Amino acid sequence: MSNLPLVLGSSSPFRKMLLERLMVPFTTASPDIDESSLADETPAALVERLAIEKAKEISKTHSSHLIIGSDQVALHGDQVVGKPHTHERAVQQLRTASGKQIKLYTGLALLNSATGSIQSEVIPFTVHFKSLSDEVIEHYLRKEEPYNCAGSVKSEGLGIALLEKFEGDDPNALIGLPLIRLVAMLEHENFNLFS
Repeated sequence: MSNLPLVLGSSSPFRKMLLERLMVPFTTASPDIDESSLADETPAALVERLAIEKAKEISKTHSSHLIIGSDQVALHGDQVVGKPHTHERAVQQLRTASGKQIKLYTGLALLNSATGSIQSEVIPFTVHFKSLSDEVIEHYLRKEEPYNCAGSVKSEGLGIALLEKFEGDDPNALIGLPLIRLVAMLEHENFNLFS
């Protein structure tokens, strides 16, 4: 069986970069959905639902494709940590994270738009921060400007210097596309990565 065309339902350059590591042809499409959480929805349930909704939204214009949907949330305790957008909020986020841990939940979905079959899962990942001085935080933010990154850390850049250790089964989950689980989902759809 030949591979169905692969679509990454994301506008994230980081997810695109990760998927390129598999060395398979794919296209990207940006899903336009409401990403608000539902009443009493857990963070894990939220990211799984949004990953599925993103894939379904893309399927409206991509029949007979394998469509990848993904969404991620970061938590400090029970508090959702979003993108800071401003220097002041980034300082606050990093001060709060200093010496502590942040839990990431990544929702991953693979939809076969030819059959309607969908696989989905939530992959947890924990990041432990070093104790950060205000001086280190300021120097980091001036150099990296991670204002579009959840938690104010660009781990694929200088942000790695703020971190002590990771806990999780797939290091790619940190950046928002768990490749180990994605490969298993693709194989379940008889997608040949080595053709």
